Amino acid sequence: MKQFEYFDVTADIGFKAYGENLSEAFENAGLAIFNIISNTCDVKPSKEISFEITSQDNVAMLYDFLEELLFYHEVDFMLFSEFDVEIYENFRLKATIKGESFDFSKHERKSEIKAITFHKMEVSDTNPARVQAIVDL
Repeated sequence: MKQFEYFDVTADIGFKAYGENLSEAFENAGLAIFNIISNTCDVKPSKEISFEITSQDNVAMLYDFLEELLFYHEVDFMLFSEFDVEIYENFRLKATIKGESFDFSKHERKSEIKAITFHKMEVSDTNPARVQAIVDL
């Protein structure tokens, strides 16, 4: 009898988000994250939250941005459907996100995101700008 064996488990999902510039690509990354969690078409932008981030580089800034989104989702039990991101020199980001409280009777529950990962995370500020990330489900 075997004591144990290993098997493959799929517990991640990756995405790429695009934009005419890096700010728009980050906005679309926010939309991608919340479409994993629920259908953002059903989320009304009735509550607004603003925050700022300063990071070490563009990849760290993407990670920090996605982590901040996940933080507000988990702590305030919010879903977001609109993202306004401004990226400045020295890897500074200002964001305003809009959404509403998660309502099980109104919002489809898809997958729970446990964590943002650095694995294969990429940021390209060419035109079109592109970001890539993998989240742990």
